[in-house]
Amino acid sequence: MDTAELRRALEDAELSPYQADAYTALLRLGSASATELADACSVPTARIYDVLRDLEAKGYIETYEQDSLHARANEPQAVLTSLRGKAERFTAAAAEIEERWEQPAVDGHMVSIVKRFETVFDRACDIVREAETEVQVSATAEQFRRLRPALATAYDNGAIVSVSIHSDSGTTADELPDTRAYDGIATEVRHRRLPAPFIVLVDRNETCFTPHARSVNRYGVLVDDYTLTYVFHWYFQTCLWEVWEPMYDARPTEPPLVYADIRRFVREIEPLLEDGTTVRVAVEGFDTESGEAVSFAGTLVDVSYAGSSTNGEPPLSQLAGETALTIAVDGETRTVGGWGAVIEDVEAIRLTVEALT
Repeated sequence: MDTAELRRALEDAELSPYQADAYTALLRLGSASATELADACSVPTARIYDVLRDLEAKGYIETYEQDSLHARANEPQAVLTSLRGKAERFTAAAAEIEERWEQPAVDGHMVSIVKRFETVFDRACDIVREAETEVQVSATAEQFRRLRPALATAYDNGAIVSVSIHSDSGTTADELPDTRAYDGIATEVRHRRLPAPFIVLVDRNETCFTPHARSVNRYGVLVDDYTLTYVFHWYFQTCLWEVWEPMYDARPTEPPLVYADIRRFVREIEPLLEDGTTVRVAVEGFDTESGEAVSFAGTLVDVSYAGSSTNGEPPLSQLAGETALTIAVDGETRTVGGWGAVIEDVEAIRLTVEALT
């Protein structure tokens, strides 16, 4: 760093141009009279005494009388400590500015657009740990490995965890996590053999999204909204889940059978109902008029959906519209819908088949 750069740095720290010029000159001279120092720098003689007093007050120099006013630079340790402290604060401030620019707070925002994948991933970990009902994940094998601790917490919370592992078409089974890696982590795992976005959907209200690695545009979307998350849910169901075969399935085959998705419930339970099986089901959800939480148990009476009934499981396309259950409870019937229910009595967030007889 040359003298001019040193002067500019001192000015950025706390000194005026005259003070920085006089101090750097005094460092060069060691000690000097006021008039000698004025001759060695750009400070006018009429101003040099004020400049020296200011530098002494700041601790940069000391003055003494020797026929005339003289000055010498102080031991620089205090100055160095001050300058280094300022440098650290500037560095910390720069890092904070960068962080706040790249990671706007999600609180109070329905949708936030961010630039870094790590911002999206960190947010995904946070919301997954708080999940209580359902988690849906689209991730690469490596992203899944990094997300495992958060998914384990959600699984322990009782959430249904559906994971779509995506990879290139040439990926072999040996390159995917061993099935034991899903124990206590996921309820069901499927393998999509095409690139896909990173998506995490939690409890019908929160979404974390980034385009797949080959996308031209690099950005992230953080959503805290019921309706927008429902849109991402249907993308997940149709493109990342429905057409791919399970590679891991920890769902029980005997009651209690737990569902977070009414359409999955209908596809698997309607054939049993048509065969004359009595289905005892518990419902947890919200009253569609009051919004209050409700829970009850009863006997499944009927299922209805927009498509026509078929033998076996109805395809997802027939369940994309209105899908509802009719449940007998204490001599009355209640209608139950799924995510987004409007005309039914209850929007179910969890359905549990308690008994099949």
